[in-house]
Amino acid sequence: MDATDRSIRTIDDVLALLDGLFAPGADRWTEDGAGWWDGFYADRDKPVPFFVAKPDENLVSYVERGLLPAGGKVLDLGCGPGRNALYLASAGYEVTGIDLSPTAVAWAEERAAASGAGNVRFVCGDAFTAALDGPYDLVYDSGCFHHLPPHRRISYLALLDRVLAPGGHLALTAFAAGEGGMGSELPDADFYREGRLHGGLAYTDASLRTVFTDLTEIELRRMRGRSADSPAFGESFLWTGLFRRPRAARP
Repeated sequence: MDATDRSIRTIDDVLALLDGLFAPGADRWTEDGAGWWDGFYADRDKPVPFFVAKPDENLVSYVERGLLPAGGKVLDLGCGPGRNALYLASAGYEVTGIDLSPTAVAWAEERAAASGAGNVRFVCGDAFTAALDGPYDLVYDSGCFHHLPPHRRISYLALLDRVLAPGGHLALTAFAAGEGGMGSELPDADFYREGRLHGGLAYTDASLRTVFTDLTEIELRRMRGRSADSPAFGESFLWTGLFRRPRAARP
């Protein structure tokens, strides 16, 4: 590397520099990390809880309680094999699912074809850079946010500013702190010192409120555990959050 390289001029340059502090293969949030996720999704018989073809219990709850506007446009971030996207499509929403992994997207498309869903499409790519046809009434994120390094929260919030409609909702699940290994509780700075994310970042409810302080909190609670024979997915080591974007810019 050229010791006299002084090319950083923009926020994007800073973000790229911070990305580069992580070991090769650790950048699972960028297109370069697609290979890791391809390997993860390659064996469909692995006992991975969210490989099941059923939606998150919190998402079902939002729809059944009327907390989401009916029939809107949805962006499913990190859609994986499409279980939540297909549920939303069956509930009458127009859904775009996006994921870095071609293997995950192919699996989602197979599921969509088998279900006959016509109002869902899947895109393989990086949500931070992809041309997405927003605005969306709902951005749904089941486990994408907690795989981002701290500096990429900036990119995440910028994405919401760009694609989430005024009055639209963000709903997400994220690793909860205090769960004995389901998500790392290291301070943000330590991830850069170690050059790895330890499988994902754990959050407290207070830290999620801080990150999404510009949104209005509708509900923030732990996900309710569900048994294997339940029609919905649920694991208690996750937070579930529902937030709404203000309809007008704050003064």
